[in-house]
Amino acid sequence: MEGTAVQRRLTWQAATVTAAIQETPSVRTIELAVPDWPGHRAGQHLDVRLTAEDGYTAERSYSIASAPGEPVAITVERLEDGEVSPYLTEVLMVGYPLELRGPIGGWFVWDPDAGRPVLLVAGGSGVVPLMSMIRARAEAGSRAPFRLVYSVRSPETVLYAAELAERGQAGDGLEVSYVYTRSAPPGAQVRVGRLNPVVLAAPGWTREAAPAVFICGPTGFVEAAASLLVKAGHDPGVIKTERFGPSGGQA
Repeated sequence: MEGTAVQRRLTWQAATVTAAIQETPSVRTIELAVPDWPGHRAGQHLDVRLTAEDGYTAERSYSIASAPGEPVAITVERLEDGEVSPYLTEVLMVGYPLELRGPIGGWFVWDPDAGRPVLLVAGGSGVVPLMSMIRARAEAGSRAPFRLVYSVRSPETVLYAAELAERGQAGDGLEVSYVYTRSAPPGAQVRVGRLNPVVLAAPGWTREAAPAVFICGPTGFVEAAASLLVKAGHDPGVIKTERFGPSGGQA
């Protein structure tokens, strides 16, 4: 069934790169044609495997950025000391094969049938699986209130900036808020600093609204965000988290 992740044994298969989109100087979205893709749910991930000529292999997991039913896409941040990300962001081209398996994961997922409000909290490239949820909401025509709180170092490091701006202005119940940890846009009336309780407790997004919560990013960020929400009275049972490495990405 299209858009539905089928439970089956995971096997490696060869996908083909159909598009490569430069999101920022160090981040790239890769769209893939996967011949035997069973469908995925918003929030799931997949494994990528590279094999060298001498037989050495390296595997990494990447969140799926696309909505269920759309072509499979991953967004990769280049890490200077990484084994896999430099190849994916600098060498891989349209038409190249890429070995992968998936989809993987059944906990950190959002389904359009869930009508409750949703609070998304992202740190850096932790926005990728949350973007899949935002896109899935739009594809399904859902009117469930969504709020994305997105923590970035500076405006230049925002992923999907144009798309988020367009979706946030559509007036369909999606709200996007940014937290800038190092520098804010010129003239912006926002404080530069870390995530704080004031940002998370915007009008209508307090514990009384009982939103489902998804937090994704580096381990320290995720733990801090979850702690702030629990201290504010949110039920720990509705807070789902996904942790990446120190940079918020995979090597």
